[in-house]
Amino acid sequence: MATVPRILVVEDEEDLCEILKFNLEMEGYEVDTANSAEEALKMDLTVYQLLMLDVMMGEMSGFKMASLIKKDPELAQIPIIFLTAKDTENDMLTGFNLGADDYISKPFSIRQVAARVKAVLRRTSGSKETSENEILVYETLQMDIKRIKATVNDQEVPLTKKEFEILKLLLENRGNVFSREEILGRIWKDEVYVLDRTIDVNITRLRKK
Repeated sequence: MATVPRILVVEDEEDLCEILKFNLEMEGYEVDTANSAEEALKMDLTVYQLLMLDVMMGEMSGFKMASLIKKDPELAQIPIIFLTAKDTENDMLTGFNLGADDYISKPFSIRQVAARVKAVLRRTSGSKETSENEILVYETLQMDIKRIKATVNDQEVPLTKKEFEILKLLLENRGNVFSREEILGRIWKDEVYVLDRTIDVNITRLRKK
């Protein structure tokens, strides 16, 4: 029997928080809420399959919370959807640069949110349906596909979901050259709005790590 995906909604507007919780539960998900990043960070985040973070919150923004999560190897693989009243290209790039899987601008329809959530969960759960013991190796780099873990010189390297998928694609196709469009098509299959620069941002971060 399939496990019901568990989602945490972090939003300082309590009414909106409850609306999202109610409607996502109607879609069949288990949903918890928090009204600040500080409150959310005190929770056990390892139990969630998706985090929905409002960008503009009190003392700690959703961007700041995401940056802390992505630095933690136990949490780095949890997909993140940002909710925000801003929709400028720079804000979107900031979100994707932090490892976001999607970015939804307010005001939004509940149907739109439900569709985005379904698409992200489908992508992220699908990546775990690989060979039980598959490990990709290149020099001192090892990728454990089943555990979604990457190490260099036996030191774990925290990667975002997209970074892991890009690195896996490149390691599985060593010697091949991919265009931005090919990477977008393979890694961001269901994205509604993705910029070419998002690829550059992810590749730059991968090289640094």
